[in-house]
Amino acid sequence: MQRLNGKIAIVTGASKGIGAAIAKAYAAEGAKVVVNYAASKAGADKVVKEITDAGGKALAIQANVSESNEVKRLFEETIKAFGAPDILVNNAGLYSFAGIEDITEDSFHSMYNTNVLGTILTIQQAVKSFGDKGGAIINTGSIVSTLDMPTALVYSTTKYAVDGITRILAKELGPKKIRVNSINPGLIETEGTHTSGVMGGPTEQWHLSETPLGRVGRPTDIANVAVFLASDESYWINGELIAVSGGQR
Repeated sequence: MQRLNGKIAIVTGASKGIGAAIAKAYAAEGAKVVVNYAASKAGADKVVKEITDAGGKALAIQANVSESNEVKRLFEETIKAFGAPDILVNNAGLYSFAGIEDITEDSFHSMYNTNVLGTILTIQQAVKSFGDKGGAIINTGSIVSTLDMPTALVYSTTKYAVDGITRILAKELGPKKIRVNSINPGLIETEGTHTSGVMGGPTEQWHLSETPLGRVGRPTDIANVAVFLASDESYWINGELIAVSGGQR
């Protein structure tokens, strides 16, 4: 039996990488999926095509999660197309690395606006849309919130904030039948980690040296956990930060 049959899910930042893997896994489990993207229409359309070609239901909707009016439209278009959502995955995120002397106002605000404010704005709309039936919210954190990595000050502190959002809102929204959990990945091989130069260099080797299972993660490693957290099987799990990192701490 499909674990998400009849569910409606919004996955932000789903045009590639982890978000795309989650969207495809949700569709395979029976959910109708909104593939949100900020800029890569081609990538989002490709994900939708892969889902529909496999017999699933999906729709691409453009929206910048750091803009409240766009987030509102994202949910309005979802409801118009599929109905009220049951699942929100906050996967949209930005990252860059710089020493303290090289941090700029632009890099600070872009990461905080997407990673932190965007998470808050989408959850606000989810709470309004879920209604009395409740729902599941899965945030994408990062193992960096426990690693204290040099040159990752801004990115890491956005993920500290996501950890806090998860724990606080799990308590605040639990009475509304809304569960909030976070998946905190280790290094995952994606288009982004390749184009940023993380893969194939000393950063990848450092992560591998710190990972007991001895390999870099794959988007499907995260998607498998995201399916579980969205399903009724995980109903008694709330407010948890789940490291999916091959044992890296």
